[in-house]
Amino acid sequence: VQLQASGGGLVQAGGSLRLSCAASGRIYRVNDMGWYRQAPGKERDLVATITSSGSTNYADSLKGRFTISRDNAKNTVYLQMNSLKPEDTAVYYCNADVRYAAYVTNRNYWGLGTQVTVSS
Repeated sequence: VQLQASGGGLVQAGGSLRLSCAASGRIYRVNDMGWYRQAPGKERDLVATITSSGSTNYADSLKGRFTISRDNAKNTVYLQMNSLKPEDTAVYYCNADVRYAAYVTNRNYWGLGTQVTVSS
């Protein structure tokens, strides 16, 4: 299973970006999906998660600016980021719990990450 993220880039403060992450490979079912981020010199932190039924969870500091969503038919998760701030600069990683067959349990996967840089 591979997770391919896209949509990162350079944006001015106050701007918006939309990240996408598609899961591909041998997939029976994609369960929880999410986004995490890691700024230089800091630990990787939760941004948001979403279950297969659409229940969401956000880092408290990002509620109201970031929105996570998914398309189950495409095994894709999205992150809409609005009102971006320089402190949002980080590498954004997608994450997913995937079953490759009905008779196995979830296995957790990480994408390679996509850089988001917000200039002041």
